[in-house]
Amino acid sequence: MTVEYVASSKLPTPWGVFQMVGFEDLETGKEHVALVYGEPSGDAPVLARVHSECLTGDSLFSLRCDCGFQLQEALKRISEAGEGVLLYLRQEGRGIGLLNKIKAYHLQDGGADTVEANEQLGFEADMRDYTMCQPMLDHIGIKQVRLMTNNPRKVKALEKYGVTVAERVPLQVGKNRHNEEYLATKMGKLGHMMTEHHFKDDE
Repeated sequence: MTVEYVASSKLPTPWGVFQMVGFEDLETGKEHVALVYGEPSGDAPVLARVHSECLTGDSLFSLRCDCGFQLQEALKRISEAGEGVLLYLRQEGRGIGLLNKIKAYHLQDGGADTVEANEQLGFEADMRDYTMCQPMLDHIGIKQVRLMTNNPRKVKALEKYGVTVAERVPLQVGKNRHNEEYLATKMGKLGHMMTEHHFKDDE
């Protein structure tokens, strides 16, 4: 995979001023960004989040998932730590795209869970690609990460593509009555490591 650095700029947020670093995947044409706080570099593990785009959760305040809550909590924790990075990857709906995600939501409205809906549309449960992460982190100068995720598959995928994950840091936020079954499916069918008493800001 060829990932090319394009440009960077300051990005003021409610949690502090991040450096937004833009990359282009020359094979797919997709554009990804790294949000960098402080000056992480060197050999020490850096607090990090690899976040796949979720328009509905990140921007439209959907309560059907925990994505928007995780995005905000990750940026907050990185700011509190004084340094870190969030890779924002443009692969909506676990890689199936926005319109297919809406189709999957329609099937979920009819009773299917998130995995069943993807499979009924002819997709795998998770179609995401993480090959771009290592070159993005390498450009920033990060060699090891303390990865904020509940998904052990993500840890294995990143390590497969050359990212050293020194630690998995749980990121449990945003549970509410609209996403209880979604979270249960994540745990039961996708192997996400979550426990009831670790959820933050339950509604």
